[in-house]
Amino acid sequence: MKKWILLILVVMLFAALPAFGASKTVILATTTSTQDSGLLDVLVPMFEKESGFQVKTISVGSGQAMKMGEKGEADVLLVHSPDAEKKFMTDGFGATRRLVMHNDFVIVGPAADGAKVKGTTGSLAAMKVIAQSGAIFASRGDNSGTHAKEKTLWKGAGINPEGQKWYQQTGLGMGQTLNVAAEKKGYSLTDRATFLALKKNLGLVILSEGDSKLLNIYHVIELNPVKSPKINSSGGKAFADFMISKKTQETIGRFGVEKFGAPLFFPDAGKNPASLGL
Repeated sequence: MKKWILLILVVMLFAALPAFGASKTVILATTTSTQDSGLLDVLVPMFEKESGFQVKTISVGSGQAMKMGEKGEADVLLVHSPDAEKKFMTDGFGATRRLVMHNDFVIVGPAADGAKVKGTTGSLAAMKVIAQSGAIFASRGDNSGTHAKEKTLWKGAGINPEGQKWYQQTGLGMGQTLNVAAEKKGYSLTDRATFLALKKNLGLVILSEGDSKLLNIYHVIELNPVKSPKINSSGGKAFADFMISKKTQETIGRFGVEKFGAPLFFPDAGKNPASLGL
């Protein structure tokens, strides 16, 4: 009888081991800009050292990151597509959504600027002259936060680029899409952080910036364990709390200053969203 009890205990112990091991891994689904800019190369080791969790980062567009969240394939999200995020929360997939940081989008293109984008007033005018010139525009076309912003700009400019020869959707991340624009001497919409991190090898320049419509805001979202009971909710909460902590926010505010002379992201935790136009 004692042998049977011992055998059962051993089986239960080994059955519990994978679950125990998995609880120390946090799956972060995040936009490509946080990866391509190098920000996560700084923040993830900090979090791992402080928390004891190990982070598995999956860098995709914000839309795809939220799809992963809906399926319970991630434990926490770091994304920048506000309208889609609000729907995600309304549909009950998120437990909390907290403001982390912002930067901005810029419209880039070749220094020769054949479409005459530089000098236009605002991002909508810039998009309009690109379309009218027939110059190549490289779009991510991946339902990312950047792609969502781009579609909003086209709509605001009164242009439907779908099916146009000059409009080329890559289905790739921001860094790769910028490479396509560079190779074809075309234009693109990009977050400033990724562009600055990669511009040395691109041969592209910023041609339109500073428009309030180009604001790029990031939130960290904890997933709802009721919708996805198998997620590591404690790990997800630990990462979300880390992102809005004072130390992390200070690190975000310094990131990029040494290399570029200015921060690539601006910390926003604790701010009133209305102050950013949300």
